[in-house]
Amino acid sequence: MKSKILALSKNEEFKSLLKNKKISNKYATIFFGVLNNKDKKKLNISFVTKKKIGNAVKRNKIKRRLRNIMNDASKEISINLNYSYLVIAKPTMLNNEFKKIKETLFQEFNKIKK
Repeated sequence: MKSKILALSKNEEFKSLLKNKKISNKYATIFFGVLNNKDKKKLNISFVTKKKIGNAVKRNKIKRRLRNIMNDASKEISINLNYSYLVIAKPTMLNNEFKKIKETLFQEFNKIKK
C-alpha cells in the first residue's frame, strides 16, 4: 500500500507526541501517538536530527536515509496510519550500513503496529 507522507507542522503536534509513547533502539527514538484533526489516509511522520550529530550535510544525509526507509516501509509493511510519528535520529545512524538501519527500523514499526 502506497501512502503519502506528510510532515508534522505545528509546535503543539511535536509537544503532544513527545508526551506520548516511545520506542527506542541504537539508531533512533520513535515517538508515536494519536493526534486530533489528522488525515487517516496519509502517514504523518517527521524526522529530527540534532546539531550535535554534525554539520548540515551529515544531518541531511540522515534525513534522506530515513525518508527512503519510510517510503520502503509504507510499501512493504503495514504501518498504523492512525498514529503520528516523530523519529529522532541518533549519531550511530551516520556510520552504519543502510541495510542494518532499515532492518532495525522495520522491526520497530512492526512492534508499534501490534
